[in-house]
Amino acid sequence: MSNPQPLKEEAYDMSGARLALTLCVTKAREGSEADLDALELMFQKLGFESTIKRDPTAQQFKEELEKFQEAIDAREDFVSCAFVVLMAHGLEGRLKGEDEEMVDLEDLFQVLNNKNCRALRAKPKVYIVQACRGEQRDPGETVGADNSVMVVKYSPETIPTYTDTLHVYSTVEGYIAYRDDKKGSYFIQTLVDVFTNRRGPILELLTEVTRRMAKEEVVQEGEARKVNPEIQSTLRKRLYLQ
Repeated sequence: MSNPQPLKEEAYDMSGARLALTLCVTKAREGSEADLDALELMFQKLGFESTIKRDPTAQQFKEELEKFQEAIDAREDFVSCAFVVLMAHGLEGRLKGEDEEMVDLEDLFQVLNNKNCRALRAKPKVYIVQACRGEQRDPGETVGADNSVMVVKYSPETIPTYTDTLHVYSTVEGYIAYRDDKKGSYFIQTLVDVFTNRRGPILELLTEVTRRMAKEEVVQEGEARKVNPEIQSTLRKRLYLQ
């Protein structure tokens, strides 16, 4: 039996423009400004051109993303990657706009895919979603050991429509997300701390975010709760922010 071959460590070219769009509903979401401040400092430190839009309606979520896509495709310089941060109340697969209407996340994700955004074709597109994905609450379980699973995909000859995308949710499907009225959300604050103070491929950074969040407890209405993010990746290469 032949010896296993080491993985080819190919990384995305991050020498070009880094672009970020944050769409945040602050209405009835105390602590949102603390998250926005933290994100703005993170993007500044990581060299992103960052745009923030507050209190979009459901329709404006889609419109602002389409404007972002058009502006990216109109650029003449090399674009390395795009980050989109979406913060609102939500249910599984949907976000609630400032107008209380709902927008499907899938409709938002499609705007920047390899088919619809030429400048980001084969470039990393990272979506960070701070929103509830249901109403369940996790009291936690006692475990003896921590297990990690890594999924690696090979690079194809042609580029599928939905590769080079990373979705990072503040909680798993069906569960609520937590936010402190003054300090902001534990997810955003932890992610910003790790992304700005640690180096490594983004998936390893997100593993650290998950580890930290899983270790802590959130107390809600006198009950201790556990929460962890969920990461969905179709990245074909390593993505380094620093």
